[in-house]
Amino acid sequence: MTDQIPAGESPLGSLACPEPEDRPDLWPTTARRTDDGELVLGGLTVSEILAEAPSPVFVLDEADLRGRAASWAAAMHEEFWPSYGMAGGEAFYAGKAFLTTKVAQWVLEEGMGIDTASRGELAVSLAALQEVDGEEATTDATRLGLHGNGKTQAEIAVALTHHVGHLVLDSLEEVDLAVRAVRELRASGVYGPEETGKVMVRLTTGVHAGGHEYISTGHEDQKFGLSVHGGAARRTIDAIIAAPELELHGLHSHIGSQILDLAGFREAVGIVLTLRHEVAVDTGHLCPEVDLGGGYGIAYTGADPVPPSQAQVARTLAEAVRETCERLGDEVPTVSIEPGRAVAGPTTVTLYTVTGLKRVELEEGASRLYVSIDGGMSDNIRPALYEAAYTALVANRRPDPQAGLVRSRVVGKHCESGDVVVRDVDLPADLAVGDVLAVPATGAYGRSMASNYNLFTRPGVRWVREGESGWVLRPETIEDLLRLEG
Repeated sequence: MTDQIPAGESPLGSLACPEPEDRPDLWPTTARRTDDGELVLGGLTVSEILAEAPSPVFVLDEADLRGRAASWAAAMHEEFWPSYGMAGGEAFYAGKAFLTTKVAQWVLEEGMGIDTASRGELAVSLAALQEVDGEEATTDATRLGLHGNGKTQAEIAVALTHHVGHLVLDSLEEVDLAVRAVRELRASGVYGPEETGKVMVRLTTGVHAGGHEYISTGHEDQKFGLSVHGGAARRTIDAIIAAPELELHGLHSHIGSQILDLAGFREAVGIVLTLRHEVAVDTGHLCPEVDLGGGYGIAYTGADPVPPSQAQVARTLAEAVRETCERLGDEVPTVSIEPGRAVAGPTTVTLYTVTGLKRVELEEGASRLYVSIDGGMSDNIRPALYEAAYTALVANRRPDPQAGLVRSRVVGKHCESGDVVVRDVDLPADLAVGDVLAVPATGAYGRSMASNYNLFTRPGVRWVREGESGWVLRPETIEDLLRLEG
């Protein structure tokens, strides 16, 4: 069957999706096959899940998500433990990966904070915080953060009102907006007459790390942050220190996404802490906290390396912080990070039903099987947006090993030629309409970036745990789409 492979592509079989026992890092921790070959997630077979939640559907392993959140929190607490000469470490879940009140409650209960990037994400996180820690916690929401470029004064004021732990300013203009917001909060009596707003500054360090250009955020030519090397960061820091309404609480750095090599983080630590030192020498203000952002990668296919563990990440950062502060002669700061994809990504599998098969003849006798499914780019835009690679596994049965494999492309049903969910995968040659495909590692930026393109309804998210299940988000209906009509 090798003559069916398009020229220049990998040998047949090399692009087959690994089974859960072969690459457990690709799958939720409870994923396995039954003796009959059916995929099990959270103690439920695929057929049991689909009986209650028709495809396409995101299936989220609650125990796996809780476990990953707890591991990130524990790793930071352990490696930055004050008894080790450190000043404490925290992990904030990057809510942009996937956020609902239920997910927010889970990560808060497991010891993480939540980093938000919009007023909506902040509102959801505040609602979850109230459920977990009580209403009084929402007036001193140190476990939450708000960042992002282009924030309005109203958004900044909401964060200041709730005393979020990380209010990350992204421009000199946002400093002015924060000053005005504090003045209005003082005038209204929400703040005391001398109370200040704690803020952080987002830096661009020039360190370029991660995958696609659109998700590499530490380099200079992009919309986020303030340049360390160009001087914009220092000018903004000086403006904050000079403002009696504000208190510079810390420095924030985010160098990219889907990062599997930790060397870039070590480099960024040196740049951030050197700036912190220079500010202290010049002004006497030593920032008590440094947020080193997120971007920690995961595996999406069998070709991807196994990513660093939570402990490896925390240990690498702790060593870099300790060594740099010793060299500079500074006290170590409290250190926080913002994993999102690395918490949510592997916990979720999208189940699709095969709706059509079309073999396309290519040059020199090669061919490709186009596999149509009942979802597409409206529930996973990342392949079209970032050229992100995914893989797929037949989930409702164990394929006949004698049938062989065929080079395939899994495509959605949208009116776009770029509507591809899995660009290249070796699927069983006995694949049939009605089979169920499982696409792993869709927990981050799948449902959160979903759209209603072609007026598709967005799929639901179903939690599974120990043989039970329920909705995290119910699937949209046509009535939901019509409800917004004017």
